[in-house]
Amino acid sequence: MNLNLEGKIALVTGSSSGIGKSIASSLYEEGCKVVLNGRHNATLKIAAKQLEGSYFVADVTNPKECRDLVNYVIKKYGKLDILICNVGNGKSVPPGMETDSEWKKMLDLNFFSATNIIYAAMDSLKKTRGVIVCMSSIAGMESIGAPIAYSIAKAALNSYVKRISKSLAKNDIRVNSVSPGNIFFKGSVWEKKIKDNKSKVNKMIKQEVALGRFGTPEEVSNLVIFLASPKSSFITGSNFVIDGGQLKSG
Repeated sequence: MNLNLEGKIALVTGSSSGIGKSIASSLYEEGCKVVLNGRHNATLKIAAKQLEGSYFVADVTNPKECRDLVNYVIKKYGKLDILICNVGNGKSVPPGMETDSEWKKMLDLNFFSATNIIYAAMDSLKKTRGVIVCMSSIAGMESIGAPIAYSIAKAALNSYVKRISKSLAKNDIRVNSVSPGNIFFKGSVWEKKIKDNKSKVNKMIKQEVALGRFGTPEEVSNLVIFLASPKSSFITGSNFVIDGGQLKSG
């Protein structure tokens, strides 16, 4: 399918590896000029070279660095059409062990990392009637055993996307979120869990996931780039689940 993304300028935060890198790759294949982002220069440089894209090192939990990142995109390309908010981390403490610092860390990584860059990019996206896709998680929708602070942060992100969508729509900006389930890739938390106890992980996947397998970053990125394209022009304020049928509720 031709998604009509040729020549669009896309910024993907947290895109040096995993799902973010896959999204950036898919956008590149559709003809976008892609700006990658992360906190580590070495990994970003390698990823950007592979995609013939550019990159900018910035910590998007810091509002000033978000403004610097957007300014880089505008200076280099003159506009911003697509913003993918992909930064997130589910590694947290066991339930009941949350501290003030842990709550702050999880909210910074999984909620403010998105709101910071969205506000920094708002004026630029107004000019292009741009599109935003925020990467969330099924942990924000249902109790699935994920860390509490992470789950609450993702629930807040889903709520934010729904509520900000009407305000953004006044400027013809669309915003949606995508909630993946168990996605396997090199370096993922699942890679470590499989090494620790493969039989336990396989049993969980067979019992909890209707399709009986992990998802792939490419399957997630296929959904994301559709939402970023004009093909989804009447979709905003929605959350899309891609979990192989794991969630119990609709």
